[in-house]
Amino acid sequence: MASLWKRKVIVYLFKTLFCLLNLQITLQQESANIGTTPGINASTPLNQQTNTDSSVSPNATTTATTSKTMPKTNSPTPLYCQKDWNKNCEEVSGDCLDCTFLKNCIYGKTYNVTCTPLNGVICIKESEDIKKNMICRYCYQTPDWLHQCTPPKNENEPCKVAASPLEYVIVNCTVNDDVICLGHRQFHKRVPCNWTSGYKWSTALIYSITLGGFGADRFYLGHWQQGLGKLFTFGGIGVWTLVDVILIAVGYTRPADGSHYI
Repeated sequence: MASLWKRKVIVYLFKTLFCLLNLQITLQQESANIGTTPGINASTPLNQQTNTDSSVSPNATTTATTSKTMPKTNSPTPLYCQKDWNKNCEEVSGDCLDCTFLKNCIYGKTYNVTCTPLNGVICIKESEDIKKNMICRYCYQTPDWLHQCTPPKNENEPCKVAASPLEYVIVNCTVNDDVICLGHRQFHKRVPCNWTSGYKWSTALIYSITLGGFGADRFYLGHWQQGLGKLFTFGGIGVWTLVDVILIAVGYTRPADGSHYI
């Protein structure tokens, strides 16, 4: 019985020794492969191995780090830019120019930038490069007078300008042609509901004073139900007419579509 246990222990020890030898051989082979991998040297520090790829220029990393300028855009020339502008290149729209910006510009600071017309842009060049002033900011950060937006209304369901709480809508905006800025020149903006359908406050007030007894003011503003009520009651025997004159004069009664007066 004792000899049987001895044989089992000896077999177990041999198996363990065999596994350790295989593990050592595997580790040696992996070390040899690391030393022979292209672009990596086992004796080279790790911080130097990262730039030894044969497909990358040795100065590529340095150039990307120390470069102080970058192109405004890498996108192809827009179709509306590919034409004869028949004016000075400095007056061409900013999205038809290729300008260089400082990567680390300070927000709000003014810089002098150099621009060149994109391919397909025909304009009058007084000098090789176009010099422009640029304030370091993204296009969506420009003040209201430097970009144009679509009317702040929802075409499917117009918002009410006199709603409480105040309603907001998303509009599409585009910066002016002479503005140089970072990012996309077209952007979305959230603005208060503020639009008009062409109703004039003065016209509504004149109708209310002169023909208010027949509901002309209500018909003009689109409140045809109230207009019919005033027509068949002769302006509520004059009381309704007087009230509407006051309400329109102070701006309380607005167009039925919820727009502003002009």
